[in-house]
Amino acid sequence: MSNSADSTSRPSRRFRPVRLLTVAVFALAGLIFWMSFNTAKGTNIRTDASMLRLSDLIQERSRANGELEGGAAGLRSEVDALARRDTGGNTAQNKRLAALGAATGTQPLTGPGLTVTLTDAPPGAGPKIPGVPPPQPNDLVIHQQDLQAVVNALWQGGAQGIQIMDQRLIATSAVRCVGNTLILQGRVYSPPYKVTAVGDRGALRKALDASPAIRNYLQYVTAYGLGWKVDQHDSVTLPGYSGTVDLPYAKPVG
Repeated sequence: MSNSADSTSRPSRRFRPVRLLTVAVFALAGLIFWMSFNTAKGTNIRTDASMLRLSDLIQERSRANGELEGGAAGLRSEVDALARRDTGGNTAQNKRLAALGAATGTQPLTGPGLTVTLTDAPPGAGPKIPGVPPPQPNDLVIHQQDLQAVVNALWQGGAQGIQIMDQRLIATSAVRCVGNTLILQGRVYSPPYKVTAVGDRGALRKALDASPAIRNYLQYVTAYGLGWKVDQHDSVTLPGYSGTVDLPYAKPVG
């Protein structure tokens, strides 16, 4: 403040801090505008067109994987037929091959069982009972943990085989959800999700009722209207697994 007289008596050749800050702000704004224009390339970047293209690509790859699985299933049937023929009709070996196929899930399985159907809550759903807080978006959709809880309970109940949607599960199958879609063995599915198991229906139902994770899910069914349905079957057939059995990441020790 002591130099105020000098500063008024002669012009300063330096930028004042305020002017320097103003220039910096305009320069930054210009840089952001240029980067936005360069990114958009003349398109409206707020339309999420890139996300739509990604979704289309995922669906296309899912359909392609389904077609490849169908072809692989046909080839596997031919290989199995050739293997049985090459054994020379040895009954013991044929029985062993059949038992291994049943144990690994590569052969169809028929028997009594049940189907569990899980569904997202209706759009705009609110509390269904008094005293429940308004739901968050995550409260209204099926999560990976919900599907895993059903699958784990069915295995615990002695299921001989399990199918999610139209795919048979094997020891290396992984149930993964991205957003509100299920990715299973290279294919994409949307709710409602159907999980079908072959086994003793009473034991399977008892295992579902005893699962703490499922009891927690049922609280959201009551509170917000998530879907839950269990259908019993006198006889149901699960398809054999038709995908690859190679492990892309894990390797045997030694």
